[in-house]
Amino acid sequence: MVAVHSTMLPLGTEAPDFALPDAVTGRVVKLADFSGQPALLVAFICNHCPFVVHIREPLAALIKEFQARGVAAVAVCSNDADKYPEDSPSQMAVLARKLGFTFPYLHDENQAVARDYHAACTPDFYVFNAARRLVYRGRFDDSRPGRPGPVTGADLRAALEAALAGRNLPETAQRASVGCNIKWKRGSEPPWFPA
Repeated sequence: MVAVHSTMLPLGTEAPDFALPDAVTGRVVKLADFSGQPALLVAFICNHCPFVVHIREPLAALIKEFQARGVAAVAVCSNDADKYPEDSPSQMAVLARKLGFTFPYLHDENQAVARDYHAACTPDFYVFNAARRLVYRGRFDDSRPGRPGPVTGADLRAALEAALAGRNLPETAQRASVGCNIKWKRGSEPPWFPA
């Protein structure tokens, strides 16, 4: 298990556009679908990464809680499904149903969305305000697989609360996520991918 950190996309960045199929419904989900909601969470996750497995139930619960308050959310899997079949759309759909995801779980087959967001690891979280400007990027909380202590989602919760209140979190409250690297297709590794 090799740990990789977020690239920390600059705050204020406009949400990169996306149009990706939901693994459960097959429906194409677009950034524009969420234009009326006060905040948007884009979470890069996958099925097999131990860092994601460690937080996925608390993450699903946190998202459901904030959806009730108007937050829009999508999860994106950008891993190479040929080399990692557990992250294929069919397996994504199985997991989403099993965990009762209340948000679209999108398949980024050509990895363009991960590149546009400068996503580096799973999990990697991005919170955008009502104007779809980046107000947070980083970790769920300070928990890690194998480390004792609760999984609270404290960092992401604070970011979503701030976005709903129309506030920006200071740079000091933004901590890089850590997780497994996105499994890039051979020859398509972005510049920030560790050599």
